[in-house]
Amino acid sequence: MSALASSSDRAELSSTLTPLRLRGSGRWRGWVLPLAALALWWLSSHLQLVNSALLVSPEKVVTTAWEQIESGRLWRALSASLAREATGFLIGTVGGLALGALLGLSPWFNRLVGPSFNTFKQISLFAWISLISVWFGLGDVAKVVFLSLAALVPVVVNTCDGIRTTPPALLDVARVYRFTRWQTVAQVVLPAALPAIFTGIYLALIYSWLATIGAEYLLVAGAGIGNTLVEGSEHFRMDLVLFGMVVIGGVGWLLNASARVLERRLSRWLGRA
Repeated sequence: MSALASSSDRAELSSTLTPLRLRGSGRWRGWVLPLAALALWWLSSHLQLVNSALLVSPEKVVTTAWEQIESGRLWRALSASLAREATGFLIGTVGGLALGALLGLSPWFNRLVGPSFNTFKQISLFAWISLISVWFGLGDVAKVVFLSLAALVPVVVNTCDGIRTTPPALLDVARVYRFTRWQTVAQVVLPAALPAIFTGIYLALIYSWLATIGAEYLLVAGAGIGNTLVEGSEHFRMDLVLFGMVVIGGVGWLLNASARVLERRLSRWLGRA
């Protein structure tokens, strides 16, 4: 009996520890590819497998990063880029929520504006650069307009789709309880559409950051992390180019992680509400 009990205890302990091991190992899986790429980069530069003018060593990039931080150039460039991103994201999100709600709630407005918007969203975002640069110049106003367009489309699409896909059973319940139109919208339609709306806002945050780099690269007036890439490529400084790419990727990762955390917390809060 004791042997059987010991065997069952070991089996129970093993079944308990297995998910813990999987969770612990899962935390490190995301680091496998970056560490492998870093090792390959280091070997390629030190063994001179690639022309050193085209691929500088990681040590050189670290030295350049320290110079950028110490001189304050990184903070000036990054703060300018993030300020543009935040402004364009806010304008595009607010406009997208309003337009998406109108398209989803009003069949008349959808018939009037929907076909034009569907055509508009098929136009490549970077195709607007020529018009924007002529109308607004090359300064911050032009860049913010460009970023607003990048954030607008995903918010409109997801908000409209979320409202239109409200489960019919919920609408039937609202009719049974004789909700007014505004009660139905506020208490049934919008809560049901919130997951899709959150998805649109999340995509707008990511797209606006990507568009920030594109706008700064193409509309080169002013400071910004995209201009760091331009400066590096113009002076053939691959250390500066690689440093700028690392910063852009790191900021994008932070924005993505922050948006996911905020979405989970809001979902839990709304679930309790």
